[in-house]
Amino acid sequence: MDATHSKQPLYRPTASANIPRLIVVGASVGGVAALSTMAASLPADFPAPVLMVLHTGSHPSVLPELLAARGALPAHHPVDGEPIENGHIYVAPPDHHMLVEGAHVRLNRGPKEHHTRPAVDPLFLSAALSYGPAVVGVVLTGTLDDGTAGLQAIKACGGLALVQDPSDALEPGMPSSAMKYVEVDHCLPLAQIGGLLSSLASVPVLSSRPAVDSARHARLAHELRLATAEGDFMEHLEAIAQPSAFACPDCKGGLWQLDGATPVRYRCHTGHAFTLNTLQHALTETMDEALWGAVRALQEQTVLLGMMSLVHRREGEEGEALKIEAIRSGLDTQARRLRELVEKSN
Repeated sequence: MDATHSKQPLYRPTASANIPRLIVVGASVGGVAALSTMAASLPADFPAPVLMVLHTGSHPSVLPELLAARGALPAHHPVDGEPIENGHIYVAPPDHHMLVEGAHVRLNRGPKEHHTRPAVDPLFLSAALSYGPAVVGVVLTGTLDDGTAGLQAIKACGGLALVQDPSDALEPGMPSSAMKYVEVDHCLPLAQIGGLLSSLASVPVLSSRPAVDSARHARLAHELRLATAEGDFMEHLEAIAQPSAFACPDCKGGLWQLDGATPVRYRCHTGHAFTLNTLQHALTETMDEALWGAVRALQEQTVLLGMMSLVHRREGEEGEALKIEAIRSGLDTQARRLRELVEKSN
């Protein structure tokens, strides 16, 4: 995208008049059962589309088949550019972010957010910018805090925020975070969410939009451009963030802290996104991998030095063999101590 295009207005609602309400749902751990229960509670004449993200990573998923078997609505993994239809359930395919662009689903393998792809926040953010007050965002069971920033975007654009009661969730992390940082409209047990969605989907959105902070819209649009790798990434970062002291665990580039974000959030030049919680989780994984890599390297060195010692002995070089064995013994001690330290830290 050229620089001229990047200067055009960033926020352009593109909602379809044929979609009076748009339901977007996010879940992680415990999400298969939760999404299945919710799908089973939606009637065959449900008057809105439902877009769902479950943290599946790149693993194959049969979630659409499970949802279709449990409920009355058809469910499937969409293809990029597929039109959005009322009364259908769209499930983010493995290893792809699912977004909304006007009346169509968009898929991409863009930067991971919260160390996962698909992630909830990109769907919620894109839906909010396309459909504004027509969006109903739902955060279900899951660890950490994906979905919180997305719900904030939905609320900022005039939409509604629903959260599964954390005490009812298998993993309360995601709904608890949403409750803490978002002015949630409804918090209720999973068994009641489908009925409420049916009621909300049948109520037309007020034609008069509530006043929305245009500067906030611009920030959200900059962030969506980063997530979708559109335009000048430095222009978008500098508009909404400041450099931080941290490096991105996914690409090793510099992380920028988003201005005024609660919870504290970061993005890198590439577009990877983290909260403090997900950044700490990702850095712990990176540290763990590095430490186990060091253990492996030390163990390989001891094996190699043992082989070298044997070669020198066969060649009658006893003194050289003893020197190598002394080095090998020291490295073996280091490897065992480091392994004990790593195992205790886990």
